[in-house]
Amino acid sequence: MADIYRADHVGSLLRPESLKEARNMFYAGRVSADTLRESEDAAILEALAQQERIGVAVFTDGEFRRLGFQNDMQDAVEGFIDTGTPAVVRIWKGPGGEPQAQGTQQVVGARLRLKHRLTGDQTEYLKAKAPGPVKMTVPSPNQFPAICYQDGVTDQFYPTRSDLLRELTGFIKAEIQSLLADGVSYIQMDEPRYSYYVDPVWRDHLRGLGVDPGKAFEEAVAADNDCLADARRAGVTVAMHICRGNNQSKWYAEGGYEPIAEKLFSGLDVDRFLLEYDTDRAGTFDPLRFVPKDKIVVLGLLSSKEGALEDQDELLRRIDEAAKFFPLENMALSPQCGFASMAAGNLLTEDEQWRKLEMVVDTARKVWG
Repeated sequence: MADIYRADHVGSLLRPESLKEARNMFYAGRVSADTLRESEDAAILEALAQQERIGVAVFTDGEFRRLGFQNDMQDAVEGFIDTGTPAVVRIWKGPGGEPQAQGTQQVVGARLRLKHRLTGDQTEYLKAKAPGPVKMTVPSPNQFPAICYQDGVTDQFYPTRSDLLRELTGFIKAEIQSLLADGVSYIQMDEPRYSYYVDPVWRDHLRGLGVDPGKAFEEAVAADNDCLADARRAGVTVAMHICRGNNQSKWYAEGGYEPIAEKLFSGLDVDRFLLEYDTDRAGTFDPLRFVPKDKIVVLGLLSSKEGALEDQDELLRRIDEAAKFFPLENMALSPQCGFASMAAGNLLTEDEQWRKLEMVVDTARKVWG
């Protein structure tokens, strides 16, 4: 079995204000790329020091060199075009109005060609500076046909979303091969699109696009497995993070795992599942009965969307409840999602973020030692 890492976190952390300012100045042409890099380096070093102080089991760079968990694809691959319309196109739920747009909508408007690696400028520094094992995250290829396929544009080059998915799968697979060559021992795929198949609203949305949800789900599992196949080796932890949307403390899907649990948990060839379980939006623990007993389930019980700190006794009670459906010795703990899937970040402070991670570590120690 791969390393358990009892105290885990999804990957992204709130960007410090100094880093946000440096990036804004870079885009305004007021500082150089080297100056921005220095700001990123300094912020990453501080984040690593905080993670070490808290005692998390695996280290990330907070995704501080990214605009969002998925944006490296558009930067690394030629063939995306800018529509000029706001990038936020889903119906979001949660505090306030629509999330602040993270740029403009990018759609596939040509045959895609890989220009450079997705995370090629991130791994070396993280591995050199981290005081322990490191995690690198990659987006699932399933993320992109849903948001980057436009009828009348994309279909000139990729007749169907399935054709586009096959092309994108090759890019993610190649990036994972490079991460393995870099010596990364924990690779996590971020996959919010499985939430489409548990929420009736989004299943109807897929049908409106002319997509059969059942067939699309099977294609999604196959694509993710293809991407991760080379990482299924000794000494490497392979994880799948599944959520229901995470942008400035908002979400877009609701529903328990039950409709897809049996096929999802038995079909995905990974070591561990990082599962959102912080609110009733994720349903009950019952679907955990379908997870094979040689897997690790990371319970995302703490919210990364709000600053209020969870009660530890309630966390312990919920872990005991989950253990009725899956072995306690094969579980771990984390926040339900990243703290900043997009650079704008969720609606909590850095201090609240670190207290959440402290709670993850302390609770994990109480449960597993």
